[in-house]
Amino acid sequence: MRTLVTGITGFIGSNLARKLLEDEHEVTGLIQPVISRDFRSIEGIKQHVKILYCDIKDYSSVRDSLRRANPDAVFHLASLSPVRLSFEHPLEVQKTNVLGTVNIAEAVRDLYGSENTRLIAASTAEVYGIQPAGTPFTEDLRLEPSSPYAVSKAHLDMYLRMLNQVYGSNVVVMRNSNTFGRKHDAGFFTEYLITEMLSGNDIYIGAPDSIRDYMYVDDHVQGYMRAMQTDEAKGQVFNVGGEVGYTNREWAIKIAGLLNFPLNKLHLGEYPPGYPKRPITSDQPYLVLDASKAKRVLGWKQTVPLEEGLIRTINFWKK
Repeated sequence: MRTLVTGITGFIGSNLARKLLEDEHEVTGLIQPVISRDFRSIEGIKQHVKILYCDIKDYSSVRDSLRRANPDAVFHLASLSPVRLSFEHPLEVQKTNVLGTVNIAEAVRDLYGSENTRLIAASTAEVYGIQPAGTPFTEDLRLEPSSPYAVSKAHLDMYLRMLNQVYGSNVVVMRNSNTFGRKHDAGFFTEYLITEMLSGNDIYIGAPDSIRDYMYVDDHVQGYMRAMQTDEAKGQVFNVGGEVGYTNREWAIKIAGLLNFPLNKLHLGEYPPGYPKRPITSDQPYLVLDASKAKRVLGWKQTVPLEEGLIRTINFWKK
């Protein structure tokens, strides 16, 4: 198939591109035109990928890029994603994530019609926000986003579902949980814990009792592959995640055990010095996904045990 990946140099986009090439699909990647661009994430595959420079906030740029790519499937992963930074840059996050999604979706519909090219888009577990129940979240829950980033993704989520309901558009929305296995960004929780512990530094855990589920990047990518391959996925929303919740404290202790890191260097209830502040009232105490629908409809399942995924990530950062 001819595939298009927005945000191809990002964490998930680059790993998805590798999997698509491995399965012998053609891959075109959209990249935001900037003065300097870090291509480390697609080292080894860049020569096999067609790169198009495109500002997803500009409809004409998006439409022209999509026309040139002529894809059978579009994976829309490009976004501004750090949750905490979205509180400091809410307008920029809305412009990129909301307007960018509308441009992608409408260009696909305009060029290829509602029934043809499949658009698979990255929503997030964050759209559920703060829910009253302490049991894994199902797709039918009302969305209650509690950050500017989550609001932008809830808009994506609802807009694409509207297109399916009104026009029969061939869209699939993926709500994914916390994913680890990054190789070029230590700013997210799991990679922060691993890299700081490897360096022997003190660890700061601002919300030690918050509960999250986790999955390794390979399983995240497999969710997108199954969404592309499954006819019945059209118009559907799928949770893809680990289903088992860990407190931030438990997750840190788990990683510390793998690294023989002293627990007395964990500082609970404190954020790292200079860490972007997030309003306490916005922090979800519980965010765990029920992935039973993805298992049933997509045939997806978590194949990489968490400890194995952590060891893979640790071994990379040790280098």
